Amino acid sequence: MSAVLSNSGLRTLLSSAAFLRLWSIGNCVNTMRWFEVLSAALFTLDVTGSGFAVAVVSAARTMPMFLLGAFSGVVTEAVNRKYVLVCGQILACLSSASVALLAWAGVAQPWHVAAAALASGTVWSTEMATRRRMVGECVPSHMVSRALAMDTMSNSFTRLLGPMLAGVIYQRLGLAGSFGFSACIYAVAAFLGSGLRYRQDIRPLVLGNVPRDLAEGVRYVRGDLIIGGVLAVTIAMNLLGFPYSALVAPIGREVFHVSPALVGVLAASESFGGFLGGALLTSREPAINGRVLMVGGSILYLACVVAMPLAPGFWIACGLLAFGGFGSAAFANMQTSLIVLHTPAHIRSRLMGLLTVCIGMGPLGILLMGTVADFLGPMLAVDIVASTGFVSVCVIGVVWRRRERAYAYPS
Repeated sequence: MSAVLSNSGLRTLLSSAAFLRLWSIGNCVNTMRWFEVLSAALFTLDVTGSGFAVAVVSAARTMPMFLLGAFSGVVTEAVNRKYVLVCGQILACLSSASVALLAWAGVAQPWHVAAAALASGTVWSTEMATRRRMVGECVPSHMVSRALAMDTMSNSFTRLLGPMLAGVIYQRLGLAGSFGFSACIYAVAAFLGSGLRYRQDIRPLVLGNVPRDLAEGVRYVRGDLIIGGVLAVTIAMNLLGFPYSALVAPIGREVFHVSPALVGVLAASESFGGFLGGALLTSREPAINGRVLMVGGSILYLACVVAMPLAPGFWIACGLLAFGGFGSAAFANMQTSLIVLHTPAHIRSRLMGLLTVCIGMGPLGILLMGTVADFLGPMLAVDIVASTGFVSVCVIGVVWRRRERAYAYPS
């Protein structure tokens, strides 16, 4: 990391007050996002003993992305993104505080946790069109890829830190302490956002024009090879790849027979690799074609997820997920960079909203994973679904490459 930290490009990023605030907000909210995912999963598993119930609670957090992502992209072109960002953190803070109070009173149930996850998921549905877009726009154009890579790197670290903190705090303080802690961190994020200096050209929000604006975004995707490829890979990864995380708690407990704290380590392992991969991408401009980096990274990640439940030991499973994290870092960086760099500003939020919808396919994958787990167990569920994702991304990569060549060398 020392080479990365001494890099002049990184010093340029850290000299931007807007980037620092947005980056810090991202660190806070993303840590708590993954913190709450594991805390909710452990609580639900303790109460119900059902992998499907764990999957349903996890799906509640990501369902709003599928339902509201495209709408949020249109709204944030008309409403100041700073206000959307700050109000979102206040809502997340209140929902977490509510769960903490219910748990403290001894009346918390899994459906309470699911309702709070739904509220926080609504806030998450605005992430791409607000904070993530703002990160890419608060730096010079030649620094966009590296700014987003640094944001991806820190997001990977939060996915490492969040589950590890969740495992330890839940084991010691239970649900009340876990969600009370997350409420405090969301409050810090809201405070940081309130001091952000951000200017945006806004226009009146006419709800009657929303369908037309969304249709314009869809037409753009259909006519753009790069954006179409990005969205296709994103759907495959979120529907068939990332949902394995919903079964980390059952796999840790039932397959590897470890404590909640070590379940947190397993959940954080892929994020550790993602952090290292993000650091590598931050240190220099990628020399590899964006398509190759995104598709290749996705394939590496999925291969490691397939191998993880079959590992002969807990720490080998952690190592496989850490190695796969390098692939997820490449995927996550290209997912946003290709859209920011290859689309005009007037339609960018709508495309980021459509990207959010694709990310929102995750709940369907989580429910699929949970259903298969109830019939075949968590180990086979992860292998079957992730293997399907592996084949799907390979097919998308081949089609994308052929069409790219056809555009470059028309007959």
